[in-house]
Amino acid sequence: MAAFDRVVIVFNPHSTGDAPTLARELRDDLAERHPDLPLELAPTQRAGHGRELAAAAARQGRPLVVSVSGDGGYNDVVNGLMDAGNPAAVAAVRGAGNANDHRRATKRRPLDAAVSHALLTGRTERFDLLRLTVTPAGGEPVVRYAHSYIGLGITPVVAVDLEQGGKGSWREILAVVRGFRRFRPFPVEFADGRRVEVDSLLYANIDRMAKVATLSQDGRPDDGEFELVLLPHHSKLRVLLTAVRSATIGLGPQPHATHHELTIRAPMPLQLDGELVELDADTHVAVDVVPGALRTVG
Repeated sequence: MAAFDRVVIVFNPHSTGDAPTLARELRDDLAERHPDLPLELAPTQRAGHGRELAAAAARQGRPLVVSVSGDGGYNDVVNGLMDAGNPAAVAAVRGAGNANDHRRATKRRPLDAAVSHALLTGRTERFDLLRLTVTPAGGEPVVRYAHSYIGLGITPVVAVDLEQGGKGSWREILAVVRGFRRFRPFPVEFADGRRVEVDSLLYANIDRMAKVATLSQDGRPDDGEFELVLLPHHSKLRVLLTAVRSATIGLGPQPHATHHELTIRAPMPLQLDGELVELDADTHVAVDVVPGALRTVG
């Protein structure tokens, strides 16, 4: 049986980058290689629409839903597939825009070649997902999924500034300085009752982020675990040295886990595959790995 029976390409037609052009090129390349394969372009109309389009496409049959986007757009598609609950649905990403950490960390061959290989062999791959459960004080839990990382603190802040700062060493330096200037350590309470101030806490499903930062030595998106990169509060000089280390030799081996939880004690942003989520004080955060939840092509 073929790995999938049609391809739906989700993209933002108003992207300031090259997503519309890349989406059309992918459709044309696949049409030339596989003239009998149904292909559909699915342009988004608003923020979060990609999740709705992916869920609708994935509810029946064996679709391949491709996000032509950065990490944030792919996060929408991944969550849409999880909403649909169809184990036969397949997801993939063709990198467009600035933040393409997932594609950069997992790419083995060009996407059109990966699609052809899956159609020829009937084989797909499975990657883990991170399940984030956020429960506000006195509120109901909200669940979202991440394909690459969930972050709190300086690491995601600087990563976002690096992506937005553009290429070139001076722009990158200014981006790092901007991130450090607006950063403050945040208080958390762990499940065992310990209260600490933290500079950075990152749940990583891939081993790198923001083009240059190497998070772990042995992290993989298919090992049934995530890497817990925890940096307790220190001076900003030490945090800067850690950032330099991640961009040069890497942070080395990190603890592995399948579950972690804490309660944040001050309002703060959380980063989910590059997308910022604002959290109120006393919000409970739990992260679990869902082994093999994402079916994809490689």
